[in-house]
Amino acid sequence: MRNLILTPSLSILLIVPVAAQAQVPTWGDLQNWLATAGQDHMSPVGMFMAADVVVKTVMVALALASVVTWAIFMAKLLTLAVARARLRRGYKRLDVAATMTVDQPRSRGPLSAMIAAAVAERDRAAPGMESAGIKDRAESALTRVEAGAARRMAAGTGVLANVGAVAPFVGLFGTVWGIMNSFISIAETNTTNLAVVAPGIAEALLATALGLVAAIPAVIFYNILSRAITGYRVMLTDAATLVQRTLSRDLDRAAVTPPLAAKAA
Repeated sequence: MRNLILTPSLSILLIVPVAAQAQVPTWGDLQNWLATAGQDHMSPVGMFMAADVVVKTVMVALALASVVTWAIFMAKLLTLAVARARLRRGYKRLDVAATMTVDQPRSRGPLSAMIAAAVAERDRAAPGMESAGIKDRAESALTRVEAGAARRMAAGTGVLANVGAVAPFVGLFGTVWGIMNSFISIAETNTTNLAVVAPGIAEALLATALGLVAAIPAVIFYNILSRAITGYRVMLTDAATLVQRTLSRDLDRAAVTPPLAAKAA
Protein backbone atom coordinates (compact mmCIF):
# COMPACT_ATOMS: atom_id res chain seq x y z
CA MET A 1 0.00 0.00 0.00
CA ARG A 2 1.44 3.31 -1.07
CA ASN A 3 1.86 6.07 1.47
CA LEU A 4 -0.21 9.19 0.82
CA ILE A 5 1.97 12.29 0.59
CA LEU A 6 0.10 15.52 1.36
CA THR A 7 1.37 18.44 -0.62
CA PRO A 8 0.44 21.99 0.49
CA SER A 9 -2.14 22.31 -2.27
CA LEU A 10 -3.69 18.94 -1.40
CA SER A 11 -3.76 19.89 2.28
CA ILE A 12 -5.70 23.03 1.46
CA LEU A 13 -8.17 21.02 -0.60
CA LEU A 14 -8.72 18.70 2.34
CA ILE A 15 -9.05 21.48 4.91
CA VAL A 16 -11.53 23.63 2.96
CA PRO A 17 -14.37 21.06 2.97
CA VAL A 18 -13.89 20.53 6.71
CA ALA A 19 -14.08 24.28 7.33
CA ALA A 20 -17.13 24.53 5.08
CA GLN A 21 -18.89 21.91 7.18
CA ALA A 22 -18.39 23.95 10.38
CA GLN A 23 -21.73 25.10 11.70
CA VAL A 24 -22.42 28.80 12.15
CA PRO A 25 -23.53 29.61 15.73
CA THR A 26 -27.29 30.03 15.93
CA TRP A 27 -29.56 31.84 18.38
CA GLY A 28 -30.14 28.55 20.18
CA ASP A 29 -26.40 28.08 20.65
CA LEU A 30 -26.19 31.58 22.12
CA GLN A 31 -29.03 30.83 24.52
CA ASN A 32 -27.35 27.60 25.59
CA TRP A 33 -24.08 29.45 26.17
CA LEU A 34 -25.83 32.10 28.26
CA ALA A 35 -27.60 29.41 30.30
CA THR A 36 -24.31 27.61 30.93
CA ALA A 37 -22.47 30.80 31.80
CA GLY A 38 -25.33 31.91 34.04
CA GLN A 39 -24.85 28.86 36.26
CA ASP A 40 -21.43 30.15 37.30
CA HIS A 41 -22.39 32.89 39.73
CA MET A 42 -18.82 34.20 39.89
CA SER A 43 -18.59 34.90 36.15
CA PRO A 44 -19.68 38.30 34.78
CA VAL A 45 -22.61 36.72 32.94
CA GLY A 46 -23.63 34.75 36.00
CA MET A 47 -23.45 37.82 38.23
CA PHE A 48 -25.59 39.75 35.77
CA MET A 49 -28.20 36.99 35.51
CA ALA A 50 -28.41 36.64 39.30
CA ALA A 51 -28.55 40.38 39.98
CA ASP A 52 -31.60 42.30 41.12
CA VAL A 53 -33.75 43.97 38.45
CA VAL A 54 -32.54 47.40 39.56
CA VAL A 55 -28.90 46.37 39.31
CA LYS A 56 -29.58 44.78 35.91
CA THR A 57 -31.14 48.02 34.71
CA VAL A 58 -28.08 49.95 35.87
CA MET A 59 -25.73 47.53 34.11
CA VAL A 60 -27.68 47.66 30.84
CA ALA A 61 -27.82 51.46 30.96
CA LEU A 62 -24.08 51.70 31.53
CA ALA A 63 -23.36 49.24 28.73
CA LEU A 64 -25.53 51.28 26.33
CA ALA A 65 -23.78 54.47 27.46
CA SER A 66 -20.42 52.88 26.69
CA VAL A 67 -21.58 51.88 23.19
CA VAL A 68 -22.93 55.39 22.53
CA THR A 69 -19.65 56.89 23.75
CA TRP A 70 -17.58 54.84 21.31
CA ALA A 71 -20.01 55.55 18.46
CA ILE A 72 -19.90 59.32 19.01
CA PHE A 73 -16.13 59.31 19.28
CA MET A 74 -15.57 57.39 16.05
CA ALA A 75 -18.18 59.44 14.16
CA LYS A 76 -16.71 62.75 15.35
CA LEU A 77 -13.18 61.69 14.45
CA LEU A 78 -14.30 60.84 10.91
CA THR A 79 -16.33 64.05 10.58
CA LEU A 80 -13.44 66.18 11.84
CA ALA A 81 -10.96 64.55 9.47
CA VAL A 82 -13.23 65.15 6.46
CA ALA A 83 -14.02 68.74 7.49
CA ARG A 84 -10.37 69.63 8.11
CA ALA A 85 -9.27 68.20 4.77
CA ARG A 86 -12.07 70.02 2.91
CA LEU A 87 -11.30 73.31 4.66
CA ARG A 88 -7.59 72.95 3.95
CA ARG A 89 -8.19 72.35 0.23
CA GLY A 90 -10.57 75.30 -0.02
CA TYR A 91 -8.14 77.57 1.82
CA LYS A 92 -5.31 76.76 -0.59
CA ARG A 93 -7.58 77.20 -3.60
CA LEU A 94 -8.78 80.64 -2.48
CA ASP A 95 -5.28 81.73 -1.48
CA VAL A 96 -3.94 80.84 -4.93
CA ALA A 97 -6.85 82.55 -6.73
CA ALA A 98 -6.39 85.71 -4.59
CA THR A 99 -9.81 86.96 -5.70
CA MET A 100 -13.48 86.12 -5.40
CA THR A 101 -14.42 87.57 -8.75
CA VAL A 102 -13.56 84.35 -10.55
CA ASP A 103 -16.00 81.46 -10.46
CA GLN A 104 -15.23 79.55 -7.32
CA PRO A 105 -15.75 75.75 -7.42
CA ARG A 106 -18.98 74.97 -5.64
CA SER A 107 -18.51 72.64 -2.71
CA ARG A 108 -20.08 72.01 0.63
CA GLY A 109 -18.45 73.38 3.72
CA PRO A 110 -18.07 76.49 5.87
CA LEU A 111 -15.52 78.12 3.56
CA SER A 112 -17.96 78.03 0.64
CA ALA A 113 -20.60 79.57 2.90
CA MET A 114 -18.15 82.30 3.93
CA ILE A 115 -17.33 83.11 0.32
CA ALA A 116 -21.02 83.19 -0.57
CA ALA A 117 -21.78 85.53 2.35
CA ALA A 118 -18.93 87.89 1.44
CA VAL A 119 -19.89 87.97 -2.25
CA ALA A 120 -23.53 88.60 -1.33
CA GLU A 121 -22.59 91.61 0.82
CA ARG A 122 -20.37 92.94 -1.93
CA ASP A 123 -23.05 92.54 -4.61
CA ARG A 124 -25.74 94.14 -2.44
CA ALA A 125 -23.72 97.31 -2.02
CA ALA A 126 -24.87 100.24 -4.12
CA PRO A 127 -22.40 101.99 -6.45
CA GLY A 128 -20.36 104.58 -4.63
CA MET A 129 -20.74 103.04 -1.15
CA GLU A 130 -17.63 103.05 1.01
CA SER A 131 -15.75 99.76 1.23
CA ALA A 132 -15.45 100.06 5.03
CA GLY A 133 -19.16 99.49 5.49
CA ILE A 134 -19.10 96.50 3.14
CA LYS A 135 -16.20 94.99 5.07
CA ASP A 136 -17.96 95.46 8.41
CA ARG A 137 -21.15 93.79 7.20
CA ALA A 138 -19.18 90.97 5.61
CA GLU A 139 -17.23 90.45 8.83
CA SER A 140 -20.49 90.14 10.76
CA ALA A 141 -21.81 87.55 8.31
CA LEU A 142 -18.53 85.60 8.40
CA THR A 143 -18.62 85.56 12.21
CA ARG A 144 -22.06 83.96 12.16
CA VAL A 145 -20.96 81.34 9.61
CA GLU A 146 -17.87 80.55 11.66
CA ALA A 147 -19.87 80.21 14.89
CA GLY A 148 -22.46 77.98 13.23
CA ALA A 149 -19.81 75.65 11.80
CA ALA A 150 -18.06 75.35 15.16
CA ARG A 151 -21.36 74.73 16.95
CA ARG A 152 -22.33 71.97 14.52
CA MET A 153 -18.95 70.30 14.91
CA ALA A 154 -19.21 70.37 18.72
CA ALA A 155 -22.70 68.83 18.70
CA GLY A 156 -22.76 65.50 20.50
CA THR A 157 -19.65 66.02 22.60
CA GLY A 158 -21.85 67.07 25.52
CA VAL A 159 -23.05 63.47 25.71
CA LEU A 160 -19.48 62.36 26.41
CA ALA A 161 -19.17 64.93 29.18
CA ASN A 162 -22.44 63.77 30.74
CA VAL A 163 -21.46 60.11 30.56
CA GLY A 164 -18.06 60.83 32.09
CA ALA A 165 -19.63 62.78 34.95
CA VAL A 166 -22.71 60.66 35.66
CA ALA A 167 -21.65 57.06 34.90
CA PRO A 168 -19.56 56.56 38.08
CA PHE A 169 -22.47 57.71 40.26
CA VAL A 170 -24.92 55.49 38.38
CA GLY A 171 -22.59 52.54 38.97
CA LEU A 172 -22.28 53.55 42.61
CA PHE A 173 -26.07 53.55 42.89
CA GLY A 174 -26.15 49.98 41.59
CA THR A 175 -23.43 49.04 44.07
CA VAL A 176 -25.32 50.55 47.01
CA TRP A 177 -28.51 48.79 45.94
CA GLY A 178 -26.74 45.43 45.60
CA ILE A 179 -25.01 45.72 48.97
CA MET A 180 -28.34 46.69 50.55
CA ASN A 181 -29.84 43.47 49.19
CA SER A 182 -26.87 41.55 50.59
CA PHE A 183 -27.52 42.93 54.07
CA ILE A 184 -31.19 42.05 53.69
CA SER A 185 -30.20 38.47 52.83
CA ILE A 186 -28.00 38.39 55.94
CA ALA A 187 -30.96 39.45 58.07
CA GLU A 188 -33.24 36.86 56.46
CA THR A 189 -30.80 33.94 56.75
CA ASN A 190 -29.47 34.93 60.19
CA THR A 191 -25.92 34.17 59.07
CA THR A 192 -22.84 36.21 58.31
CA ASN A 193 -21.20 33.48 56.29
CA LEU A 194 -19.16 35.08 53.52
CA ALA A 195 -20.30 32.46 51.04
CA VAL A 196 -23.87 33.69 51.45
CA VAL A 197 -23.24 37.42 50.96
CA ALA A 198 -20.28 37.25 48.56
CA PRO A 199 -22.35 36.78 45.35
CA GLY A 200 -24.51 39.81 46.10
CA ILE A 201 -21.49 41.97 46.89
CA ALA A 202 -19.76 40.80 43.71
CA GLU A 203 -22.84 41.73 41.66
CA ALA A 204 -22.85 45.16 43.27
CA LEU A 205 -19.18 45.74 42.55
CA LEU A 206 -19.73 44.72 38.93
CA ALA A 207 -22.03 47.71 38.56
CA THR A 208 -19.25 49.99 39.80
CA ALA A 209 -16.82 48.41 37.35
CA LEU A 210 -19.23 49.00 34.46
CA GLY A 211 -19.64 52.61 35.56
CA LEU A 212 -15.88 53.10 35.37
CA VAL A 213 -15.71 51.31 32.01
CA ALA A 214 -18.24 53.78 30.63
CA ALA A 215 -16.86 56.90 32.35
CA ILE A 216 -13.11 56.61 31.75
CA PRO A 217 -13.27 56.39 27.92
CA ALA A 218 -15.92 59.12 27.86
CA VAL A 219 -13.63 61.55 29.72
CA ILE A 220 -10.64 60.67 27.54
CA PHE A 221 -12.64 60.95 24.31
CA TYR A 222 -14.14 64.27 25.40
CA ASN A 223 -10.69 65.75 26.01
CA ILE A 224 -9.40 64.47 22.67
CA LEU A 225 -12.38 65.86 20.76
CA SER A 226 -12.23 69.17 22.63
CA ARG A 227 -8.63 69.71 21.53
CA ALA A 228 -9.44 68.64 17.97
CA ILE A 229 -12.46 70.96 17.77
CA THR A 230 -10.38 73.83 19.15
CA GLY A 231 -7.90 73.28 16.32
CA TYR A 232 -10.77 73.21 13.84
CA ARG A 233 -12.04 76.53 15.18
CA VAL A 234 -8.59 78.03 14.62
CA MET A 235 -8.76 76.83 11.01
CA LEU A 236 -12.20 78.44 10.64
CA THR A 237 -10.82 81.73 11.98
CA ASP A 238 -7.96 81.57 9.49
CA ALA A 239 -10.41 80.87 6.67
CA ALA A 240 -12.63 83.81 7.67
CA THR A 241 -9.57 86.07 7.81
CA LEU A 242 -8.55 84.95 4.32
CA VAL A 243 -12.03 85.69 2.99
CA GLN A 244 -11.95 89.18 4.55
CA ARG A 245 -8.51 89.81 3.10
CA THR A 246 -9.61 88.65 -0.35
CA LEU A 247 -12.78 90.78 -0.17
CA SER A 248 -10.74 93.83 0.78
CA ARG A 249 -8.39 93.20 -2.13
CA ASP A 250 -11.32 92.86 -4.57
CA LEU A 251 -12.90 96.11 -3.33
CA ASP A 252 -9.63 98.01 -3.62
CA ARG A 253 -9.06 96.58 -7.06
CA ALA A 254 -12.56 97.61 -8.15
CA ALA A 255 -11.96 101.14 -6.82
CA VAL A 256 -8.67 101.52 -8.68
CA THR A 257 -9.59 99.85 -11.97
CA PRO A 258 -12.11 102.46 -13.35
CA PRO A 259 -9.71 105.44 -13.16
CA LEU A 260 -6.97 103.40 -14.78
CA ALA A 261 -9.36 102.32 -17.53
CA ALA A 262 -10.50 105.94 -18.13
CA LYS A 263 -6.87 107.14 -18.27
CA ALA A 264 -5.99 104.45 -20.75
CA ALA A 265 -8.96 105.45 -22.95
